[in-house]
Amino acid sequence: MALNKKTVDDINVKGRRVLVRCDFNVPLKAGEITDDTRIKAALPTINKLIADGGKVILCSHLGKVKNGPNEGESLAPVAKRLSEKLGKEVNFVSDYNVTGEAATKAVEAMKEGDVVLLQNTRFRGEEETKNGEAFSKELADLADDYVCDAFGSSHRAHASVAGVTKFITAKGGSNVVGYLMQKEINFLGNAVENPVRPFVAILGGAKVADKLNVINNLLEKCDTLIIGGGMSYTFQKALGYEIGKSLCDDTKLDYCKEMLEKAKSMGKEILLPLDAVTIAGFPDPIDAPVECETYDTENMPADREGCDIGPKTIALFSEKVKTAKTVLWNGPMGLFENPALAVGTEAVAKALAETDATTIIGGGDSAAAVNQMGFADKMSHISTGGGASLEFLEGKELPGVYAADDK
Repeated sequence: MALNKKTVDDINVKGRRVLVRCDFNVPLKAGEITDDTRIKAALPTINKLIADGGKVILCSHLGKVKNGPNEGESLAPVAKRLSEKLGKEVNFVSDYNVTGEAATKAVEAMKEGDVVLLQNTRFRGEEETKNGEAFSKELADLADDYVCDAFGSSHRAHASVAGVTKFITAKGGSNVVGYLMQKEINFLGNAVENPVRPFVAILGGAKVADKLNVINNLLEKCDTLIIGGGMSYTFQKALGYEIGKSLCDDTKLDYCKEMLEKAKSMGKEILLPLDAVTIAGFPDPIDAPVECETYDTENMPADREGCDIGPKTIALFSEKVKTAKTVLWNGPMGLFENPALAVGTEAVAKALAETDATTIIGGGDSAAAVNQMGFADKMSHISTGGGASLEFLEGKELPGVYAADDK
């Protein structure tokens, strides 16, 4: 997966119109941004293009846009926050057509160093469909060059992510990656292809099915694979243990046995929990107080549900992290949204924060947990893409990365 893609440092944008696909899919509450991490992550690339005299045209999706365009998913709040962060006005084109006459006029009026933000790309249904050719061309018509800096969307072959590149190439422009994309490629790519050993991978979260190919691929690469969270109970059941009412995917029991066998035959280590923090019933709401009892794996009662790793497991996993030189973590160790069931996830985050190893957090819930628990600044890299990180770690080709020009 050696990816040698052209970056913003490889092109001269002075006086040129540059379309930048960002990931501004930020959480909103009553029209206010509650976490602007993704906006901050885009700033280095945007500032570089401004400083180099480019005419910077930004685009992004926001939300899932199920019932057509609506003000609740407009990028207007992003334009406002971005203007504050850049210290200059961002001209927001609010037109729901995204690439219509208003966008064309705004771009025509641009001077070097100006910034325009287009409306939510998903307001155009063609963004996500196989019929995105026309929309891809309209986006390309606005620009001379294209920069993909939206790793969180790079696993989708959408018009604004990959489709646009064909038309930029046709007009003699460059398709490159931004600093954020480059960082993701470097950290995730190197962790998987060329890790400093020992390499410990930690997988958690609820579903085995989501991580099937990741387990298989990481076993080939890592020295130790730690499995916690809801997915660990399917492995426990595959080994013949009672797991009570814990999460389990019965269709994947054979697969789990196969992976345990594969690890053994390769001389690799799979570590599973030794004990579990259990509850009698699922909390409602999710963060409601709940009574917990801890049981060893071999003594789990049939009427309890495992929702976090216990102290013996915390000690085992933390000890293993201490010996590592590279650690990759994707997926929490339990129901971390509940304070009583967040202990395991917090302990793993703390172990990573205290090690000298290169620590890579694979997006999604793990990234949320690390941010929430105040360990973010202690990690080497926190991926901005949940689904994209997983597909990257599976060894899949990501359309948004693949479409960029090679050096």
